[in-house]
Amino acid sequence: MRVSWGYKRLHVLLRREGWRVNHKLVYRLYSEEKLALKRKRPKRRKSVFPREVRPPVAQVNERWAMDFVHDVLASGRTIRILTVVDVFSRECVALVPKTTFRAEDVCRILSEAGERRGKLPGLISVDNGTEFTSKALDHWAYWNRVRMDLCPAGQAN
Repeated sequence: MRVSWGYKRLHVLLRREGWRVNHKLVYRLYSEEKLALKRKRPKRRKSVFPREVRPPVAQVNERWAMDFVHDVLASGRTIRILTVVDVFSRECVALVPKTTFRAEDVCRILSEAGERRGKLPGLISVDNGTEFTSKALDHWAYWNRVRMDLCPAGQAN
């Protein structure tokens, strides 16, 4: 018997073994013995978790937010635009169009933006895109002392 089996599964197993019990009896015994397990949250409900409150941004280059914008050209090819915005000044730090991005491209663009601005932020808000959750970007953030704040899609700032 497995711990995660519910009363319905136990009812089926008992019937297979020849016990003449109905599901109501199995449920009553299951409940009296406190065998019920707490249900896990479904994965589709991750977005309903309350987000932690972030302190307000007080100066330029304290926190950036980045995300991708998608569009289709007249020729039918898709284009992606990496947008990086300073949350305090709402200034566009980087705006780079390409057809495809790799995590290494994102790292290079952020390094160039940091050189142009004089310094990198302490925190960058991103969604859970594949380019933002990669090992390459995690490695870049570690060596540049930048924290990556993973947020649900559409809530990067």
